[in-house]
Amino acid sequence: MMKLRLGKFLPVVLFLLSGLMYNPTFADEAPLPSEKRSTEPEITPFAIGSDGHSIFANVAAKVRPAVVFIKTERKIPEQERDDRLERFRPFEFFRDLIPDPHPQIQGGGSGFFIDDEGRILTNYHVIKDAETITVVVGEGPDEEIFEAEIVGYDSRTDIAIIQIEEVLEHPIVTLGDSDEMLIGDWVMAIGTPFGELSGTVTVGIVSAKRRSGLNIIGGEADYQDYIQTDASINFGNSGGPLVNLRGEAIGINAAINPTGQGIGFAIPINMAKQIMGQLIEKGHVEYGYLGIYFDELNKTLAQGLGLDIERGILVNQVLEDTPAERAGLQHHDIIIEFDGKPVRDGQRFRLMVGNTPVGSEVPIVIIRDGKRKKLNISIEERPPDRILLATPETRREGWLGLQVDDISSPAVREQFRGTKRSEKGVYVLRVEPGSPAARAGIEAGDIITEVYSHSVPNLESYVEISEKLKDREDPIAFLVKRGRNSIYIPVIPEKKRK
Repeated sequence: MMKLRLGKFLPVVLFLLSGLMYNPTFADEAPLPSEKRSTEPEITPFAIGSDGHSIFANVAAKVRPAVVFIKTERKIPEQERDDRLERFRPFEFFRDLIPDPHPQIQGGGSGFFIDDEGRILTNYHVIKDAETITVVVGEGPDEEIFEAEIVGYDSRTDIAIIQIEEVLEHPIVTLGDSDEMLIGDWVMAIGTPFGELSGTVTVGIVSAKRRSGLNIIGGEADYQDYIQTDASINFGNSGGPLVNLRGEAIGINAAINPTGQGIGFAIPINMAKQIMGQLIEKGHVEYGYLGIYFDELNKTLAQGLGLDIERGILVNQVLEDTPAERAGLQHHDIIIEFDGKPVRDGQRFRLMVGNTPVGSEVPIVIIRDGKRKKLNISIEERPPDRILLATPETRREGWLGLQVDDISSPAVREQFRGTKRSEKGVYVLRVEPGSPAARAGIEAGDIITEVYSHSVPNLESYVEISEKLKDREDPIAFLVKRGRNSIYIPVIPEKKRK
């Protein structure tokens, strides 16, 4: 239910890595391998082990036998088959990019054994909608094929566990600690790119950590915390492990940038460790829930609201009959601590709340009217998300490029019969292209309920506040309702000519 406006992270196309069976056309178009790194002894003296082989060879020998190839088969709905060529978007599932005239589509990805009971960790998008799942263990003359069942999955983190029933002696991959990895640490990616090249090993470093806000189509943005790596990974590597030099999994390969070299993303293994118990026991994950819409406070938004504090979580709406309402959380509160930990950015806050056990009570510290206040809040399970959207037509225009009308006007009520009579605010009928409001991201169909910390219940109050602020050049924060979500949008007026 909590929603955050996503920042622009990468202006490039990225993809999740599940793939069709190998197709020569796409092999030819695949990204070239990353350039070789220097192996000069004085730079990497640890690269050669006591047995004369590189440490990477020892890691590969240890981990490769525990990595499997996962084949899936699913039926394609008629509408999906008709639309396949129209669905090329950033971060789309690779298997969804190729038109297929047949009612069945085969997909693939990777995974790895995590225990002696035949459980395999992989990505949810690898097995999503699969009717049959086949696991290929080993390669060449030692290859064995097993049917697998889904144990549990979580679409919000893109993590799944499947299991083969046959008793089988197999190595497992030890799960490491992704939090201890540093930027610059060596890592190895293992998987089956293109569904053909089983056990492929590539090496790189941790390029960055805690990447979030990636626009993954079909994925849930709320729980992103990616490790970025330059280890070369390709389509079909989804679900394979990203391991450290001890051979411990510290990530699950998930997405790449196919237009540029050296940009891949893996889900931190600690995220998987937090939910594996629930997936095995219940088949799904219960996430903690407060019942608020919020924005990440920053300098521009703080200026737009006339606030002194510049870091924290700004509560812009408290939903009825939720843990937040029962705890006494209010509109305009700024959350600065959650369960004893400081809160500075929205993504970390989402993870903190989501990972809190359902039923537990945690303390939070807020700033209200400039004073610190402590509240205790009982965490409940996050309900399914819901979406509602509308779009209207013309009236008051001018300020900051906005045309608005009173939400209670007959014209608006006639056009939008679903509008509640108790609804307060003004409808955004049109946004002038290139205007301050357009640049800030306000859209036609939004409902403005607050401007610069002043409530806007109707058109009259909107006109009044716009007159007071018409000469302001610093940011002005608008509280905008979009569907069921409310977000703060700081609008920066154009500078007056002197």
